[in-house]
Amino acid sequence: MKFTFASLTALAVALAAPAFAQTAPVPVADLVKRVDIPYEEFRLANGLRVIVHTDRKAPIVGVAVWYDVGSKHEPKGKTGFAHLFEHLMFNGSENSPGEFFEPLKEVGATDYNGTTNADRTNYFQTVPRAALERALFLESDRMGYLLGAVTQAKLDEQRGVVQNEKRQGDNQPYGLLRYKLTEGLFPEGHPYRHSTIGSMADLDAASLEDVKNWFRQYYGPNNAVLVLAGDIDAAAARPLVEKYFGAIKKGPQTVAPKVTVPTLAAAKAEVMKDRVAVTRLYRMWAVPGMGDADSTVLDASMGVLGGLASSRLDNALVRKEKLAVSVGAFNQSLAQAGMLVLSVDVRPDVDPVVAGKRLDEIVADYLKNGPTQDELERYKTRTAASRIRGLESVGGFGGKAVTLASGALYMNDPGFYKKDLARLAAVTPAQALTVTAKWLSRPVYSLTIEPGQRAAYAEAAAAVKKPAAEDTPVKGTRGALPAVAEVKDIDFPAVTRTRLSNGIELVYAQRDAVPVTQAVISFDAGIASDVPTALGTEGMALSLMEEGTRTRDSIAIAEAQERLGAGVGTGSSADRAYVSMQTPSPNLAGSLELMADITRNPAFAPADLERVRGQVLAQIAQVKSNPTGLALMAMPPLLYGKESPYAKTAAIGGDEAAVKRLTRDDLSAYYKAWIRPEKAKIFVVSDRPLAEIKAAFEGRFGDWKGEGAAGTKAFAAKATQAAPKILLIDRPDSPQSIIYAAQMTPVDPFADPVALGTASEVLGGDFLSRLNMDLREAKSWSYGVRGGISRMEHAVPFTITAPVQADKTGPAIEAIRLQVRDYLSSRGVTRTEFDRSTVSAIRKMSGQYETAGAVLGAMQSNDFMRRPDDWQDGLAKKYRALTTGQVDAAARGAIDPNRFIWVVVGDASKVRPQLDSLGLPVEVVPAAPAAGAAKTAAN
Repeated sequence: MKFTFASLTALAVALAAPAFAQTAPVPVADLVKRVDIPYEEFRLANGLRVIVHTDRKAPIVGVAVWYDVGSKHEPKGKTGFAHLFEHLMFNGSENSPGEFFEPLKEVGATDYNGTTNADRTNYFQTVPRAALERALFLESDRMGYLLGAVTQAKLDEQRGVVQNEKRQGDNQPYGLLRYKLTEGLFPEGHPYRHSTIGSMADLDAASLEDVKNWFRQYYGPNNAVLVLAGDIDAAAARPLVEKYFGAIKKGPQTVAPKVTVPTLAAAKAEVMKDRVAVTRLYRMWAVPGMGDADSTVLDASMGVLGGLASSRLDNALVRKEKLAVSVGAFNQSLAQAGMLVLSVDVRPDVDPVVAGKRLDEIVADYLKNGPTQDELERYKTRTAASRIRGLESVGGFGGKAVTLASGALYMNDPGFYKKDLARLAAVTPAQALTVTAKWLSRPVYSLTIEPGQRAAYAEAAAAVKKPAAEDTPVKGTRGALPAVAEVKDIDFPAVTRTRLSNGIELVYAQRDAVPVTQAVISFDAGIASDVPTALGTEGMALSLMEEGTRTRDSIAIAEAQERLGAGVGTGSSADRAYVSMQTPSPNLAGSLELMADITRNPAFAPADLERVRGQVLAQIAQVKSNPTGLALMAMPPLLYGKESPYAKTAAIGGDEAAVKRLTRDDLSAYYKAWIRPEKAKIFVVSDRPLAEIKAAFEGRFGDWKGEGAAGTKAFAAKATQAAPKILLIDRPDSPQSIIYAAQMTPVDPFADPVALGTASEVLGGDFLSRLNMDLREAKSWSYGVRGGISRMEHAVPFTITAPVQADKTGPAIEAIRLQVRDYLSSRGVTRTEFDRSTVSAIRKMSGQYETAGAVLGAMQSNDFMRRPDDWQDGLAKKYRALTTGQVDAAARGAIDPNRFIWVVVGDASKVRPQLDSLGLPVEVVPAAPAAGAAKTAAN
């Protein structure tokens, strides 16, 4: 995918052209009224609080269980316990001893996972209504019948996984910020001082009895909230919840720790060096938590200062004064305290001291004068529109179940979201000024992260694991998992095709769960269309389209989106370029007007070009400082061959030398050749009828005509990969290695994907895949391994990505090769794997296509892959007709581990000796320098 830079903003030169008629957006008060989640609730005798929301749009139910335990409850010496136990609760319970994900996948669950933060631990899954009893059995079993299944072996396994999760985060540029942030703001002994991930030493020291006592203390039903949202009502839910949770005994009641909002005795400033490309400045304060009304005011105030695209910091530091390449401001509200954070990525040719001084001046002025009413209204509108879009999902990370559960757990009010929105809608400029000045006038914690050698830190060390005696898990007595009733096949929304008067095809589907319209204009362009001698032209042209039109500068574009509650942006994949829009449908006219202006009338103003050029060069340097970025840049020429248009995907952001010399004429020429009506298709999902949608797009795009000759892509021959080898990119002091393996397959991109897709899923495509279960769950060498097929218009590669602890790099490559060879030879897909994958694929579709965004994506994929518009309606039949022999044959015809190319990013001094015995040539190259790599062109 092309890097899209939301912060690449600049002033544009207004050229003489007629402006579109303006359409007034719907008032924010009207949007707020649309945010509504009616619910009923009841409690069991054991204290379990149950909240039920009925949503009959699809035969699915979002199930969420939130526990009142997070890292703030951890005493000294036991940091990371809450998060460690989150992992342990996925490893099976007494009556379902296998992986928790396995029976969920079998029933067609979607959006299933768990998370931990300072305040809580939560688990969630969306299941077909027919599988609700199984989900309740599983959640109740790990709530009430877990400890007998927690063994020393499982503890050691998940301890290793968590430690690799920690290494993976630490290995990123700016990865140590999470420790400095809380340690800089909160004193020793404060519940919010330590990170959720914990320390290596505390994780190593955790004994089996320690973690069992942790469970006994915190995971009782009286410390939990259960939310059911979807095709269920309270009358039907209550007997089911009583059946599965009613016998679980109460536990000790969680007591919230005493938390104060600390004020630093004096301003504190620290400097930290890291393998980063761009100096980043932070200004931070501890502030009240979400229960305090000041928290909502600070949300809005920080949005105006640095959260909106048109924020004060963006306009001053990025657009006008060009001191920064990106800025940000947010209020991270926790339950009992919060952290207010301002950040500035300094433009590489600017003195960070100068940028920091100007940042402080802007903050001081803001504390003196505060936000305007218009700024606040734009933030309120954007927030309300975002909430409306989120309410389309019943479960997942941010849907209705999460909204109700968080209010219940944090504020003892499932409907707290309404009060919070009402507080937000009532914020005035005077109130924002008073509250902001109250909290930001206190001493600040300033942190500068600058390019340099990262200091050694103990957390990077790999612990020596001691073998422990295995204990025998307890066998449960609750009986077998509940059976799953028949799950009806999906009825995919009807898709209609029509054309505008100039020939542009419009592909439409109706979804009316929320009053939102989403649209994408897809162009036959993409990174493959980039100029071979000037890589980055495509990305720069798309970025500049968002920066200014003949009638609007970048500030006007940003403000228009905020007033409309809309999002309009550009992006690309290897084969396609996009202009996308999402908007509350009441504001469709104004949002479509803006989309059309950005698409049809880019200014490519010289001032914008110079500003964006500097930002893109900084982003390229940042990619080169990132271990994953280094791997992604190294692989394409090896996989596709240097002459393939797909080799251009290696230049993430572009080639630095080319980006430095690009002119306005270059960008205009690219735009005219590729962003034109003959190459466009419009895809729309909306609650509004087709006639209205077509008329709206006809009015904005029906008279659009291309100018000059259209561009053509140079796919003269099939992609040809390099000979197998290991390319080791030396990145010293990396606690983890990134392993990236790839192979070009002979597969026809437009062939039926069902058999090969099933095979690649079993091998590496999801959590239960063989690769992930081996390297993560069995060996604890990685936080997660994934592999699978990608389908582009002219190539179908098979890839595997595996971040692993540095001392296991060589063994991990050998383990991957062993798993792939075993799968292709002696142990093809098993009946259990086959049934689990195919049954899941059939049952999960209602949840998979729950949202308009998912339907929109499917419509585009069907069109790109030359499938019929009703392809999803026939999928269940395809899966039922599939055989294990077809799956194995598809895999053996596509995947060949003897042809894998390997890119490894890691510390060569530790990794190279592990690679020399693998029987492949090893080439070592240095990582691209991060510091000083992003010098910009002259202003």
